[in-house]
Amino acid sequence: VQLQASGGGLVQAGGSLRLSCSASGIFFNIHTLNWYRQAPGMQRELVAVITSGHVTNYADSVKGRFTISRDNPRRTVYLQMNSLKPEDTAVYYCNVIRQGVTYWGQGTLVTVSS
Repeated sequence: VQLQASGGGLVQAGGSLRLSCSASGIFFNIHTLNWYRQAPGMQRELVAVITSGHVTNYADSVKGRFTISRDNPRRTVYLQMNSLKPEDTAVYYCNVIRQGVTYWGQGTLVTVSS
């Protein structure tokens, strides 16, 4: 299983970014996909979830600002991040659990300047 995240960068507060995570080695359509983030000195936290049925859930801190979506033919999950805040600065990781094993992408850094 391989997860490849991209799309991070430096953005001013109030700006937007879209993260992408492409997956291989799994039956993409059947899996719940997750985005996590880890800020410096902090624990990794769950940001957004999308199920195989496209049901979504979000951390309270990003509700109304972030949108998770998936494109099954492209085997890609996205995280659209709007109205970014400095506290959104973190390394963002995509994640999938397959047969009880958790797989992580390599992470993509998002830096939001004030």
